[in-house]
Amino acid sequence: MKRVVAALLVVLVVLGLVLTALTVTSRDSPEPGSQRSLAPTTEPEPNPAAREAPRPALQRFYDQRLDWRSCGERQACARMEVPLDYRRPQGRTIEIALLKRYADGQRAGSLVVNPGGPGAPGTTYAQNAETFFREPVLRRFDVVGFDPRGTGDSAPVDCVSDEQLDAYTSGDPDPDTAAERREYLAAARAFTRGCAASDRELAQHVSTIEAARDMDVLRAVLEDDRLTYFGASYGTQLGATYADLFPQRAGRLVLDGAVDVSLSVREQSLEQARGFQTALEAYVANCIEVSDSCFLGSTVDQGLDRISTFLEELDRQPIPAGQRELTEGAAFYGIAAPLYDRTYWTYLSSALRSAFGGDGTMLMTFADAYASRNPDGSYADNSMEANVAINCLDDPSSTDAAGVEAEIPAFLEASPVLGRSFAWGLLGCSGQQVRSTEKPRDIRAAGAPPILVIGTTRDPATPLKWAEALADQLESGVLIRRDGDGHTGYNAGNSCVDRAVEAYLIRGTVPRSDPLSC
Repeated sequence: MKRVVAALLVVLVVLGLVLTALTVTSRDSPEPGSQRSLAPTTEPEPNPAAREAPRPALQRFYDQRLDWRSCGERQACARMEVPLDYRRPQGRTIEIALLKRYADGQRAGSLVVNPGGPGAPGTTYAQNAETFFREPVLRRFDVVGFDPRGTGDSAPVDCVSDEQLDAYTSGDPDPDTAAERREYLAAARAFTRGCAASDRELAQHVSTIEAARDMDVLRAVLEDDRLTYFGASYGTQLGATYADLFPQRAGRLVLDGAVDVSLSVREQSLEQARGFQTALEAYVANCIEVSDSCFLGSTVDQGLDRISTFLEELDRQPIPAGQRELTEGAAFYGIAAPLYDRTYWTYLSSALRSAFGGDGTMLMTFADAYASRNPDGSYADNSMEANVAINCLDDPSSTDAAGVEAEIPAFLEASPVLGRSFAWGLLGCSGQQVRSTEKPRDIRAAGAPPILVIGTTRDPATPLKWAEALADQLESGVLIRRDGDGHTGYNAGNSCVDRAVEAYLIRGTVPRSDPLSC
């Protein structure tokens, strides 16, 4: 029922946080090969334009002093005021929640981070920086996370009740009767209309462009001439947008698990369907390779057919999952979520084995991790609602049921297992009632310094070709290709990628080879 294109991208963070009880020892095996040759880049002199005052009406936001207060070991929290509408800075304002994790050693500056989504809270990303960043980065940088407007604790959008959100995530992702299609469309419309009904003015001002403008205020209040930034998944779209808006204030930007910002919703959905199909095939192949008797079958095709049959069975009859029922919709997310990280493939196998035996509890745990749902039925954040609100404001395009039916053959060719669900996701912005006041941008970031763009060969959520496209679209994009599984490339067990990213962030060293293949 949601726009699957970006809704799944929050899993990179929430899966790791919700399932920390599962012991994980490594990600991809370190890949062989010596350190790639890197060409040093001269540290840029502070650019006078970076210190130029914004237009007078915005000056008070840029000049504000934050009240940082301890909120954990080596951590401090603050709130930053920004205008809701940058065209009317003297009108309503909102506060952006910030969390800073102090550098472990000699501080080189601040590293602003965003985990993706859209909708995932960046404060949580910074709070758990040790999970996502390696020691060289943690030693030199204050890692600063922020909840983008409309998300987390930054004027969060509220579109539906928790009960409605439960129904939304467990709803049939592949309606195959007229009644199911009506129900699907009604739920999608209720969701988007709910965002506007709760706070129409807020719902109109949670765009990616406005979040990028907030990032420039954050850069200023951190007293940085240039923004140093690490964005994952949708965070790459946010970072690229910032570089396009403020190329002279962009510093060292790393965009990992890159999004092709030029694609339509239909093109993104189709490519992501292919990405998850590729990841699912890799998962099944791994099961066959590491087991003398893979429970899914002896060939990849058999394994994929077994998963497809299981989803079809759930469509007819859900199975128990504790005090709840595992539906086809919940199983869709329960299967997709662990594909984001190879270390969870073993747990996905355990979950599927149990579900094939009639117990959907573990798959439901993965689905809940995707949705940030707590065991008591509450939600840890509003990432699901924010995802729809931001995506549909950035691009409100949608289609009708007849249009989806026409697209299904192409989506099934892309993913025989999950294609229909991705196709029906094209209905996700039906009923959108607000429009952004920001004009769409042709993102090039002309005049920005080198920007690292990372893509992974078997990334399910952001296919490698997206990173290749974004690196080409950005005038100063430098591509790093990682050969591996899972979503994003940094701190994923590939020393070539890790060294390149850290040399760039810490010393300004840009890979000599473009693309750099790791």
